[in-house]
Amino acid sequence: MKIIARNKKAFHDYEIVEKVVAGISLTGSEVKSARAGKLTLADSFASCSNGEMFINHMHIAPFEHAVAYGHDPYRRRKLLLHKKQILHFAGDMEKKHLTMVPLMVYFDKQWIKIELGMGRGMKKYDKREKIAREESKKHLAQLMKTKAKQR
Repeated sequence: MKIIARNKKAFHDYEIVEKVVAGISLTGSEVKSARAGKLTLADSFASCSNGEMFINHMHIAPFEHAVAYGHDPYRRRKLLLHKKQILHFAGDMEKKHLTMVPLMVYFDKQWIKIELGMGRGMKKYDKREKIAREESKKHLAQLMKTKAKQR
């Protein structure tokens, strides 16, 4: 498994409730550009329309050598999921007011896969609370390490 891109900001901005792996329908020049690592997940999200899931605002830079048959870098790309999964996630997005954000894009053998997370947006005070908890955990771990060395 070779990771192409990660969305570190998603874990900061959203509380991830559930994860799912899906395939992406890409053109040839998009695959070549993704292999080169020219893909960003910032500000991208998944949406459902007409019983299909799409990833929006995922930037795949145009491939340099595909001048005549290039692609639009920000086009909507279809996600390859089972119908039951689409209905499940579309229902959760509508009823529970969750957002589906991409967490990472990677190669699984020769296929490009995307890991999506159903997330609830975090408020500013939630983010501060989370950072404070993480810092206290680090501090405690550091104290435990120094006490173990002293013995």
